[in-house]
Amino acid sequence: MRPLEIFNSIDDPDLLIGLAQPDDAAVYRVGDNKAIIVTTDLITPIVDDPYQFGAIAAANALSDVYAMGGKAVFALNIACFPKSLPMDIAREIIRGGADKVLEANAVIAGGHTVDDKEPKYGLAVVGLVDTDLIMEKGGAQVGDQLVLTKPLGVGVVTTALKSDRAAKSSVELAVESMMRLNRSAAEAMMGCDCHAATDVTGFSLLGHGWEMASQSKARFEFDWDALRFIPGAIDLAEQGYFPGGAGNNQKAYAHVVSFDARITPAMQKLLFTPETSGGLLVSLSPQEVPGFIQRCADRQLQAYTVGRVTAGEGIHVK
Repeated sequence: MRPLEIFNSIDDPDLLIGLAQPDDAAVYRVGDNKAIIVTTDLITPIVDDPYQFGAIAAANALSDVYAMGGKAVFALNIACFPKSLPMDIAREIIRGGADKVLEANAVIAGGHTVDDKEPKYGLAVVGLVDTDLIMEKGGAQVGDQLVLTKPLGVGVVTTALKSDRAAKSSVELAVESMMRLNRSAAEAMMGCDCHAATDVTGFSLLGHGWEMASQSKARFEFDWDALRFIPGAIDLAEQGYFPGGAGNNQKAYAHVVSFDARITPAMQKLLFTPETSGGLLVSLSPQEVPGFIQRCADRQLQAYTVGRVTAGEGIHVK
């Protein structure tokens, strides 16, 4: 059942992006040229350090505002903690989130905590955006190139970490990537003539890529050799360290994705693996790409071209 068949919503001309036009966040007009962006997200622990977990969860939640081209203004904590969780651990999780919100030049304005068997933490985030600068998923144009602003592979690294099979260096790089805000990438994006964007998170590169492609009524082609991964991620994928979400994504999106024969089953599943707090996937014309990549570099952020937009439908990986 589709969302619009569940909710009895009313027509509101100021709701610019909602259930009728699903995107990374809801957007509501509050003035002649100003709108608020509202999103929420929470995750279960994927690293052992509670401070890092809180920071990653906050960066992950803030990311949707950046994917829409906005600036975060304030956030509310969403905490689901068991009563048995030591107070110092809970405090560190909250502190990690608060520090990341502060880095975003936003404020924590409140929140809510409930008792739960498994710890979960995240944010409800409110941002601001000019109505003529809203970035959506559905604007990719045939001939565009696709640029990604973070490496892939954090899902297999954090899964291997649970079995103590991930190299320390791989874990450190994965944590660094997940804790990095997409704020700089969004600033670079808004300085260029970008056509569409999304953040690559739980639905994987292929899942989120398909959302963009389908809403743009176009076909996305990714080049395996152009993709960048956390060091060690490909080896861990070949050893089978996939989170459960990888299989779920593969079942959900396999019918819209095709692969060249050289892309092995492990390589395929790696591209279906969730990417917690992943980078922005941006669609822009070829002449805009060098400027965007340079603007990212000026902000100490590596961005790289990973594919192109062509006529047709679905996703292909070559």
